[in-house]
Amino acid sequence: MLQQLAAYAAARLSDSEPGFKTREVRWCIDLAGDGRFLNILPLGDGRRGADLPRCPDMHGMNAGGKAHPLVETAQTVALLFKANEDPKKVASAQIRHAYYAERLVEAAQTGPGLAPVAELLADSVRLAEVHAALAAARAKPTDWVTWRIDGQDPRDDPAVQDWWRAWRKADLRPGADGSDAGQVPEGSATAGSGMVCLLTGEPRPHLATHPKITGLSGVGGLAMGDVMVGCDKGAFGSYGLDQSANAAMSEGAVQRYVDGLNDLIRNHSRKLANALVVHWYRDTLIAEDDPLAFLMGMESEEQTEAAALLAVRRLLESIHTGQRADLGDNRYYALTLSGAAGRVMVRDWMEGRFEDLLHQIERWFADLSIVARNGQGLAPNPKFMAVCGALVRDLKDLPAPTAATLWRTAVGGRPIPQPLMAQALARFRADLVDRDQPPFNHARLGLLRAYFVRLTPGGDTTMKPELNKDHPAPAYHCGRLLAIFANLQRAALGDVGAGVVQRYYAATSQTPGLMVGRLAANARNHLAKLDPKLAWWFENQIAEVMVRLGDGAPRILDLEGQGLFALGYYQQLAALRAGNKTDNTDLPQEA
Repeated sequence: MLQQLAAYAAARLSDSEPGFKTREVRWCIDLAGDGRFLNILPLGDGRRGADLPRCPDMHGMNAGGKAHPLVETAQTVALLFKANEDPKKVASAQIRHAYYAERLVEAAQTGPGLAPVAELLADSVRLAEVHAALAAARAKPTDWVTWRIDGQDPRDDPAVQDWWRAWRKADLRPGADGSDAGQVPEGSATAGSGMVCLLTGEPRPHLATHPKITGLSGVGGLAMGDVMVGCDKGAFGSYGLDQSANAAMSEGAVQRYVDGLNDLIRNHSRKLANALVVHWYRDTLIAEDDPLAFLMGMESEEQTEAAALLAVRRLLESIHTGQRADLGDNRYYALTLSGAAGRVMVRDWMEGRFEDLLHQIERWFADLSIVARNGQGLAPNPKFMAVCGALVRDLKDLPAPTAATLWRTAVGGRPIPQPLMAQALARFRADLVDRDQPPFNHARLGLLRAYFVRLTPGGDTTMKPELNKDHPAPAYHCGRLLAIFANLQRAALGDVGAGVVQRYYAATSQTPGLMVGRLAANARNHLAKLDPKLAWWFENQIAEVMVRLGDGAPRILDLEGQGLFALGYYQQLAALRAGNKTDNTDLPQEA
């Protein structure tokens, strides 16, 4: 997994280098060529800042009042604080500001590029002007800030970058002021040629602490970032090794996997309940060819779920005909993440052939297909999050492990776990008896059907999207019978409030052998109230289903029997709503 992340960065992120980092920067301090302060420029789209690469990064070296050079927070750069800030935090920030200014004065001595910045920081009046402008722009103390001098960003200046490389290399020397930083000095007991980098296989000095993964604050992570690889407790160590020596990796390899994952989280991620899914391909794809985006509903608003399925089939056909042989050789990677106590929690990792992925997504849509509630054709293919939401009352209540399991089921073509089927069934039953709930949830019914389809290797052909009068399971026909009884009651009595379904669905779906006789007896009373022609039609429908029960309705239904009961009920109801055009008499419309 880490190797694939490092390979992603090596192939796509030319700016990945130890000592530099991409940051979300919200503000730019604009200076004239002669150093005059001009303005504060907002960066980004208003919702978030701009992602700026090659920001100097003091990883592992910024403890004890140190600050990152050039690109820092508004608090460090201009001493911007929130109201009534703790005096201790103010004093600490002033120390960091002094260190920040010293580094820029030092950098300015190597060339003229940063001289205007260094002069401004040394002038308290001009610095106060910048402070006031940031406050007027409603910048937060924690917002990251960069500079622009005469229309140029010094962060992009090769001379500035060379200064930073040289300064950092000197600071990391054994015995130098920063030698307690991230990289273990060469010649130490754990850093020599005996430690082989897990990612490159070469003996290299290893990095004792790894840079943080950012962007997981919405799924349990910390705003300051979370560690992917690290051992900060003795119980996590082994063979007397400390920190990341338990998984030794060189500085360059670490930087690549960290930059790769941070870039994927920023640009190729999707929140999945309380987890985050990132995915990518070995060979870059355009958005129109990304099947995982189709599955997750990441396509444009204009593209419907049906169009997504057509796109998957188009890609498969182009591979089979040889028009897109490049896609047949491609591979996909998907990673499910969340944060926990400052650490990155990897919930799932999947990889495989691109063509196999297309087949699995096509199968996912096919297995979820279900007749529409009005009986007029199939319901639209549900987006993945709609299927997740079908398991709970509110999507925010969906546990991250459940979402991750369903994701692996969809992408990997696995059977639907029975606990997920039970959740969907419980929600179906609860909504059915509650008249205030909306009509049938297509994604929920589709998930119930997919459970039975995937129980049989190769798919269960008897579990059709529409009504199957020849289904072999008596439980399925018991559900059909309840739907007919409910329609009969409505035809005879109109809307009676709590009808047959609200009063008897739970009991009938669990013990049909005890309930069907009682419902059949009650149906005779309803038949007597109908027009003879309509009564004759209902009698034929009831008789047709009764024949399917053979010796009688099952006494008790297990969980799978209750699922078949639900599908039989729903599909029969959809058929009643549509009207059966093969009969001599049109069916009555169920409300």
